[in-house]
Amino acid sequence: MNIRLQTVVLEARDPHALARFYAELLGLRITRLDDEWVDVGASSTPYLSFQRAPEHREPRWPDPASSMQLHLDIEVDDIDEAEARALALGASRLAWDSEREVAQGLRGEDEGGFRVYADPAGHPFCLVWE
Repeated sequence: MNIRLQTVVLEARDPHALARFYAELLGLRITRLDDEWVDVGASSTPYLSFQRAPEHREPRWPDPASSMQLHLDIEVDDIDEAEARALALGASRLAWDSEREVAQGLRGEDEGGFRVYADPAGHPFCLVWE
């Protein structure tokens, strides 16, 4: 039996705009586009897909009254370059990162790092480095 992940789907009020954000951020191409659905990726890897959800409400994490619902970890070589790119494309940085966790004793300084952002539809994602 062969089982593999086909796609991760994010809901958004404007799936086309969110797909363009991730396609640009990740350097991938849009492979399917219609009114309700957009796929981003390559045939050799799972797709990142976007589905129209007119009533989508963005998560308010790190507000304790809201969960992340889902988040993506995106590995980068240069955090400052990747952050500049993400912010220029419309992401916003959230108030949580590995430096905060090190200060709180939740992780060691030699474990790599991460910074947390929200995409233009409010979904959290992390830029991570080793």
